Amino acid sequence: MALHLIKLCVGADSIEDLREWVARRSLAAIAAGQEPHSFHTTRMVPKRTEELLAGGSLYWVIKGYVQARQPLIGVEPFTDGEGIGRCHLVLGPEVVDTEPQPRRAFQGWRYLEDKEAPRDLASLAADGADMPLELRRELAALGLL
Repeated sequence: MALHLIKLCVGADSIEDLREWVARRSLAAIAAGQEPHSFHTTRMVPKRTEELLAGGSLYWVIKGYVQARQPLIGVEPFTDGEGIGRCHLVLGPEVVDTEPQPRRAFQGWRYLEDKEAPRDLASLAADGADMPLELRRELAALGLL
């Protein structure tokens, strides 16, 4: 089973905001002759890197709900210009919608076991993937989705 990370998506009001940010970063990378990956910079370096890179994703909490994920394709520790150790979480360009799962605010990132991760909306087609986001959130909060 894969291991994942979960993190607040600060500054994004919706999945569309996240997608726009990822698209801008991907286009900038392509223009620079690089792969169309985006990355998230974090202070702490995950210690369970092998498990994360065996099919893991970074799940994004947007407005109090886990709503999307991006495949995690690399973990690159580095030292910034001020001598502080940091880490790039290298993410695939695809933003995958997930079933809404309420999540309280927290700092940094956390590990997320595969069994606790919300399912992709594409796998829920019969369970309301075509419903409006607000309706899915309400049904999920009631435990009906």
